[in-house]
Formats: sequence, structure tokens, C-alpha cells
Amino acid sequence: MIWANLLHLGYNMWGDWDNPFYGSEYWGAKDYLRFDETVWEKITQRMVDAGLNMIVIDIGEGLAYESHPELAVKGSWPHAKMRDELGRLRQMGLEPIPKLNFSTTHDEWLKEYARQVSTPVYYQVCADVIAEVIELFDTPRFFHLGMDEETADHQRNFIYIVSRQFDLWWHDLLYLVEQVEKCGSRAWVWSDDIWYHRDVYLERMPTSVVQSNWYYWDTYHRKRDHRVQAWFDLDERGFDQIPTSSIWKYDGNFSDMVNYLNKRLSAEHLLGFMQTPWKPTMPEFLADHYRAIDLVGEVIAGG
Repeated sequence: MIWANLLHLGYNMWGDWDNPFYGSEYWGAKDYLRFDETVWEKITQRMVDAGLNMIVIDIGEGLAYESHPELAVKGSWPHAKMRDELGRLRQMGLEPIPKLNFSTTHDEWLKEYARQVSTPVYYQVCADVIAEVIELFDTPRFFHLGMDEETADHQRNFIYIVSRQFDLWWHDLLYLVEQVEKCGSRAWVWSDDIWYHRDVYLERMPTSVVQSNWYYWDTYHRKRDHRVQAWFDLDERGFDQIPTSSIWKYDGNFSDMVNYLNKRLSAEHLLGFMQTPWKPTMPEFLADHYRAIDLVGEVIAGG
């Protein structure tokens, strides 16, 4: 059973300017890495102590891509540093999984290419960084492509809005999946597009792609909430799933999700569960990270 936690190396995955509406220095993209290595080491040790076995690394601008050095910011990790860290994580018992979010709502880490979406140069950059990361991670079991929340409404506070939909969204998603698979890894995505386009999603999404339907609320009623129903629709179609919770809205999310789904989804397709703190890897958020991990640890310890 996978017990995963998502952590950020990069954080340029939201706003394209410092919108005062959010009142946070972390919402807008920056030209330097917002990451504390000591905090990272403390968090990963806490994960091991709590019994977690997988770390999904949201890389973004955190890596100095050799294929595209223009994507780096001050502090981006060189390959050697990343390789050493991957070795350390594996020795600790954590399986490192890379994540690059190609949703246009979360792709500020792509810099100028975020404004060249669905062009030949964009496709080449995407293929290059996917291949580079898969090689660096020694062909990981999974590669998370993100692809959540790609709507104009999710970008309503951006200064530049771009959103793919209909056939173009599918074309680009399937292109990204192809890049992952031809490099030997398995694609993994957020599943929230099924909330809005259920029938098309079930028809066009390859069953080879691992699904993470995230759900951060405290009610679990299939007939009342299409977001809850999505797990069962995916299960019936034979998709492997890693349902995802967060401390974003309430602390009991993880335990509630595990208790609800463990006895309702088919064991052969329920790969595990993931926690998502959605906090920068910085000292002022260490307590939040610990809380998120400890909540997972309590579930693991409870059997």
C-alpha cells in the first residue's frame, strides 16, 4: 500500500504576479528558490518515522534543467545535488516520484513557455524536461503530470489567462502521457477534470494513467456529490487510483477518506493514498507539515 506525501522543491506554480488579494509572498512566482533544506530534512525524517513510504516531489523551478537552463532560478538544484538527495531518500525507505505540473493554472515554473502553450516549441520543451527528469530519477515507477484546475476561473486573479479545453486539452494531455510512457515510467494525473466532463473523461482517458481524485471536504455522499462519485466511476472502469487528501480544509480529511474508500473501492485498483499539505518547504510552515504527516501516521499505526 502506498502512503505518500507531496512536498515542494519549487513553488512557482500559482500566480504570475504579486496580487495583493492573497496577502502572501508565496502566491506569486519569484526568480529565486523558496526552499529550506533543513526543513526538508526534518520533514522527510518525520515521514519515515510515521511509516510513509513515498515522496512526490513537486519540482517546478527547483531543478536546473540541463536541457533548458533558462528555466532555472537562483538556487535551483544541479543534477548532482538532486541525484545525491534521491539516493538519501531511497536509503531512508522513501520512494521518490517526480511531479511537473503542466496545467496552465500551475505552470509559472515554465517561464516564457507558459505563454507559448500548444506550440511546437512548447511541446519540445515539455518532452525535453520530462525525459531529463525521468533519466535523473532512474526511471521512476510513476511521473505525476498535474493537469488540475485548468480553467479561466481558476486564473481569474492572474494578469495573463490561458486555458485549453475540449480536443486541445486532450491532445496535449495525451502528448504528455506519451512522453512519460516512452521513457519507461507511468503517467499519473489529478482527476478533477472528471468533475466537469465525466463521460468524455471516462471515454478518452487511458486506463494506464494513474488517477488521483482529490477531495478536501468532510461529506461523503455519492448521490449528492459528483466529486465523491468520481472514485467509483474510475474504479468501475478499471483505473488504478491514489485518492488524495489535504489539511487544507480540515485535519480529519485523510482518516475520513481512508476509512470511507478502503472498504468501497476494489483492492486491485486502490494503490494507496496521498496527503498534500500545500505549503512551501519553509520554516514558518514546519508545524503544518508535521501535522499533515502525523495524521497519516495515525492511520498507518491504526492498521
